[in-house]
Amino acid sequence: MKRDELEHVIRAAADVASSDEIVVIGSQAILGAIPDAPATLLWSQEADVYPLRAPERATAIDGALGDGSQFHATFGYYAHGVGPETAIAPAGWQARLVPVRVRRGPRDEREVVGWCMEPHDVVLAKCAAGRERDWEFAREALRHEVVAIGELCRRATELPLPAAGRDEVIRQLRALAAAT
Repeated sequence: MKRDELEHVIRAAADVASSDEIVVIGSQAILGAIPDAPATLLWSQEADVYPLRAPERATAIDGALGDGSQFHATFGYYAHGVGPETAIAPAGWQARLVPVRVRRGPRDEREVVGWCMEPHDVVLAKCAAGRERDWEFAREALRHEVVAIGELCRRATELPLPAAGRDEVIRQLRALAAAT
């Protein structure tokens, strides 16, 4: 996914959910802070989103813009309607969201704001999920200096995981950083 495609998803999700503010979590949220992020971080064609003030409308987004929808078939990327509970992220992640402001349309001056998870929080949420592809994402983010190991380790202590889980995330992140 590219930044303009993320903006399209934000705009479309806002229309479907009748909302002016959409939260973007998951890997493609990286495009909020880093519009020209390295290609190795942009392989996903899915943006995980929900309306900020009405998360329950995420199901409508999933139906209209989700995997296998006409939107997906037309554009080659899609929105996955999720909820705020989907993100296993460090405490305070909502306060660090990065705004992406987009116009509703070519003749419509009104703005929609996509609130994208900050890169360190994205990486830590991926690490908390713990899939092989998530660790690969973390490795690439470190390799391209999109995130700093010190900040990752600091925030990892705030993950909503048992202490052993937080320690394991920190251990694996340090190993990735040492190998890059």
